[in-house]
Amino acid sequence: MEAAQETPDRPPLNQDALGDAAFLAGTGIPQLTVVETTGSTNADLLRGVTVDPRAWPDLSVLTAEYQSAARGRLERHWDAPARSSVSVSIVLRPVNADGRPLPTQSYSWLSLLAALALRETLQDTAGLPAELKWPNDVLVRGRKIAGILAQLGPIGDGAAPPVVLGTGLNVTFTEAELPVPTATSVLLEHPATSDRTELLKGYLTRFAALYRSFCDADGDPAAGLAGGPSLHKRVEHVLTTLGKQVRAQLPGDHEIIGHATRLDEYGSLLVVDAAGHEHVVTAGDVVHLRPWTPPGATSGESGYA
Repeated sequence: MEAAQETPDRPPLNQDALGDAAFLAGTGIPQLTVVETTGSTNADLLRGVTVDPRAWPDLSVLTAEYQSAARGRLERHWDAPARSSVSVSIVLRPVNADGRPLPTQSYSWLSLLAALALRETLQDTAGLPAELKWPNDVLVRGRKIAGILAQLGPIGDGAAPPVVLGTGLNVTFTEAELPVPTATSVLLEHPATSDRTELLKGYLTRFAALYRSFCDADGDPAAGLAGGPSLHKRVEHVLTTLGKQVRAQLPGDHEIIGHATRLDEYGSLLVVDAAGHEHVVTAGDVVHLRPWTPPGATSGESGYA
């Protein structure tokens, strides 16, 4: 598919605004590259940090107007019309204020941190009531508007591996262009703005601030961030998965049905099944289920729709 011609609905990203020296200095972004088309920004950066690590320092950003081979979690392919999305990947090399690498067990929080930053951007910039769905989706009014994928880069010279964090936000999709009925876009939710440049700048600004605070706290999700609540508390507060009956589809064709209660210190989801056993879900798809009362059952009995 070739990149779409410029239209009033889908103008290109404003590279002057994204390359503004004050914006980059304020966020700590050393470089921000915009390309018209590529296979996948995550794949490009994973290749880049492998071939020439020094060329891609911490918080380097790559964004594309169109991706021909974008991937989500579990290697799912997804496609979007050119200039209809914010498709951006960031290289992360997490170290604390003393330059000491963060413990790799803290890496599991990075995608949740990104989701939180995007949720705040959608709320503050576009005026949309966004929520998080574990492990890495952003929803508006129950429909998926964005997904986030974190991938580990190579380990070299005994140093902690970098992380490539990719985000895909549906911005000007029409109903007919949505990949599934459970998806949505910024434009479809009647936003204050659907300007992709403003959304991208807002996301990068919020992400960089949260990320630096998280790094300064040695990757401790229980530590306060930027003078406010901890990452753990902030995520749980806006995580619509908690309190719901869920089906967790796990690797190896296993599944758990139960009540999502909380996140543990690693960002894993804790699910209590009907027998009262607590399960730690570290990866996999989670489906929110609707409680229902089976025919002939009393109101005290429930099932799942």
